[in-house]
Amino acid sequence: MFAFSSVCGSPVNAEACRSDEGWVAPARTLVRDWRLMEPIYDTIGVDYGAHRAPDPSIARHIEEHLEGLTSLVNVGAGTGSYEPADRSVTAVEPSWAMIRQRPDNAAPCVCAIAESLPFADNSFDGAMALLTVHHWGDLSEGLRELTRVARTRLLIYTWDPDQASAYWLINDYLPEIMELDRGRFLTTDKMLAMFSDARAFPVPIPKYCRDGFLGAYWDRPKAYLDPAVARGISSFQQIDQRDLARGLTNLERDLESGAWQKRYAHALDRPALDLGYRLIVAEL
Repeated sequence: MFAFSSVCGSPVNAEACRSDEGWVAPARTLVRDWRLMEPIYDTIGVDYGAHRAPDPSIARHIEEHLEGLTSLVNVGAGTGSYEPADRSVTAVEPSWAMIRQRPDNAAPCVCAIAESLPFADNSFDGAMALLTVHHWGDLSEGLRELTRVARTRLLIYTWDPDQASAYWLINDYLPEIMELDRGRFLTTDKMLAMFSDARAFPVPIPKYCRDGFLGAYWDRPKAYLDPAVARGISSFQQIDQRDLARGLTNLERDLESGAWQKRYAHALDRPALDLGYRLIVAEL
């Protein structure tokens, strides 16, 4: 477990709050402070919900480790994917663009950042952070905050660049993503070393994955050429757009010529592929 000085916070239950764009949050949204640094998803997440639906296979991996947890905080919650309906969940999301896309029946959502959670110590049984740590300004501080507000267990769904050898999209077409993500993600070993009792579980990505993150379309390469799909993949927007255009042009060329199929058709027989996604489960 982390060793740090505890800083207590207190949740704010505001009826509504106006953003810089004038939008008024519904009462189901609990707001801490809308004057936060503009998150990246305020610009690239405007139609996020259209392509980022929870995948049942990934959901099962997460649900396996929720036993005994009655209350959860979901940090970097986005539009609410993988939030269990049978538990009390409080979401935390810094982007108003994402909060606006949460369904009406989604868990109440706090507008805040991972590094400064507005909750008292030990407020929840568990804390989740799912494909979000690479967007935090200070990973160590965010993990300390998760540890502070959770009593029992952390679930962190992340990506390990060192375990991504089967990732043809990066290896052959967009190596710039690897350069970007090596500075944003910790390896599995480094993540585990941050806790006294933690384990890592591979999360293979199934064929026809419903959740449109970077690795979701490994079996459907043409999808990466769809501008709407590309808008839902944050790393596509964070690398040099000239590199992105070059890589996708090369992919399109190889698909038309059959070169991609010659190299990777054998992988399409697999029901799932390990692309380096990991679920870190830490007992507190």
